[in-house]
Amino acid sequence: MMDISRFLISCSPIVTSRRSALSVESTAIDITIDRMSTQSKLRILPGIFLASLLLVALAGCTTSPTGRNQLLVFPADELDAMGIQAFDEMRAQLTVEEDPEINAYVRCVASAITDELPDKNTNWEVVVFKDDNPNAFALPGGKMGVYTGMLKVAENQDQLAAVLGHEVGHVLAQHGNERMSQQQLTNVALAAAAGSGYVDTVSMQALGLGAQIGILLPYSRTHESEADIIGLDLMAEAGFDPRESVQLWRNMDEAGGDAPPEFLSTHPAGGTRIDNLLSHMADALHTYNDARARGNKPDCK
Repeated sequence: MMDISRFLISCSPIVTSRRSALSVESTAIDITIDRMSTQSKLRILPGIFLASLLLVALAGCTTSPTGRNQLLVFPADELDAMGIQAFDEMRAQLTVEEDPEINAYVRCVASAITDELPDKNTNWEVVVFKDDNPNAFALPGGKMGVYTGMLKVAENQDQLAAVLGHEVGHVLAQHGNERMSQQQLTNVALAAAAGSGYVDTVSMQALGLGAQIGILLPYSRTHESEADIIGLDLMAEAGFDPRESVQLWRNMDEAGGDAPPEFLSTHPAGGTRIDNLLSHMADALHTYNDARARGNKPDCK
């Protein structure tokens, strides 16, 4: 949810899936090509083919927690160092909430979530920032931030658990690593197309738009949807009611106001997000009931 583009841009990367790679030939490119002369079409097609070929050649070689193909180029410790540095910079720029009750409440929920992670060696640091924006984030290196504005949207411990589970899900699935890798691959493909000498300025603009719409944005939506499901499972494992995740996103929709069309958004539309959660709810409720039977009954106030 937080805008960590500065954090991602500070490094350069290499990844995509076959589905995302092929979609570089997006509607935007098709429209531009249709308006070109036959000679221009013959000039641009080799560049598009080269860009697509480079993208397909680097299809995923590992899997995310949900079984989705991934290619991760950067070592985990490098991402951890970047996350810690970004977190320290944010803490220096934002106002930290000092209210002990608010901090105890947020840390209670966060601890219940992180206790369910497979890596027991990471000591998560949780900081509450005094900011009215409904925002929260988690970064590699065991760093988590919650804005006080989020506590107005997440109306109870279960809804806050859905938020934090989602953010930790991004870290667990190494989405930062994957996103940077994909960005680098896109840059390489477009640079190769430009350097081939076959692609003119108008064609490169079409390729750039196609890369943004056809690869980068949908990939981010994939990350968001995947983090929703990982977070749903995490909150259920911790003993939080997964049904509250649906109400959370209804609250977020109300707080969000006007939003860009889903096609041009980095996040799924609210209805899509809720449908995705509901399709996994039966399994989450089973996990939740088992967790409660084991004694996982958080009571964060």
